[in-house]
Amino acid sequence: MAEGDFQDKTEKATSKKRSESREEGQVAKSREIPSVAVLLTGLSTLYLSGSFVYSHIETVMKESFSIIERPSLNMGDFLVFNYDIVRHFIIMMAPMMIAIVVVAIASNVVQVGWLFTWKPLMPKFSKLNPIQGIARLFSKESLVELLKSTAKLTLVGLVVYWTVQGEMPRVVSLGEMEISRIAIYILRVILKIFLRVSVAMIFLAALDYIFQKWQFEQKLKMTKQEVKEELKQSEGDPLIKSRIRRVQQEMARRRMMQEVPKADVVVTNPVHLALALRYDSGVMNAPQVVAKGAGALAEKIKALAKEHNIPIVEDRDLARRLYEVVEIGREIPSTFYHAVAEVLTYVYRLKGKVR
Repeated sequence: MAEGDFQDKTEKATSKKRSESREEGQVAKSREIPSVAVLLTGLSTLYLSGSFVYSHIETVMKESFSIIERPSLNMGDFLVFNYDIVRHFIIMMAPMMIAIVVVAIASNVVQVGWLFTWKPLMPKFSKLNPIQGIARLFSKESLVELLKSTAKLTLVGLVVYWTVQGEMPRVVSLGEMEISRIAIYILRVILKIFLRVSVAMIFLAALDYIFQKWQFEQKLKMTKQEVKEELKQSEGDPLIKSRIRRVQQEMARRRMMQEVPKADVVVTNPVHLALALRYDSGVMNAPQVVAKGAGALAEKIKALAKEHNIPIVEDRDLARRLYEVVEIGREIPSTFYHAVAEVLTYVYRLKGKVR
């Protein structure tokens, strides 16, 4: 199936497929969001720390001009001067760089959460295939990226054009201003352009994230056969599980039927249900249901009881209630003590026993 062809993929991705995709580093992420976040952070930090940056630039300029006035300049003085320049530059740029790094990381974490994997960086020989490379150049993804880039350039160009056009009446009067005021004015216009471009890019980034999310979900979709195969791998083949379940049920039924000859009485309703009860006062607190069944299994229990001379007592209400409430191997609840005691008393009298 060609890349991007989702015609047969109609099923939503399973949690296992999503987990594997995440381990491979494939997540829904827009590259526009970090770009806009970094741009806004850089502008905001530069605006807020303008006086701080200006003071360091002023200091660097003064040191640069003062060193020229020195009569002699040896290598040691030159290294000290360079050290001061680098130190001022690092101090001046540190707030902006720290803010940009933090925001860049945060903008990615907000989109995909904490994700660290080396797999996207691992070399893949399939990427060296020239035929696949050419196919990727003319794929839908490449076309979408081209349209996005064109839209960004168009939008940025329009914003710059509208901003500059709005400033044209003031540009005419720049010749009458001082150089310092002209520089300040130019910086303000540049800042205005960047802010407007950033606002426009926020809109594009939101649209791009929605598109990336939708495209990622489409890529993750699975065919019905893939879902079935994954189910087999994770939970086992349904046919094998069904066969194992039948074998287990048969083994449990055999163990249950082996307990019928040890029972004291079999209670029936009398056609559909049969329950074998056993009571040993030495080890049991109350009578225990050692076997029960409905339909054909009930007939087998009654036949086995007759074969081993186990008394069969008909009590429709008691049989039905015990069948619904008590599981095999469990003692009867206290609400049944009186009714079961009457049945056992009757059986013991038949056998000539006294309990």
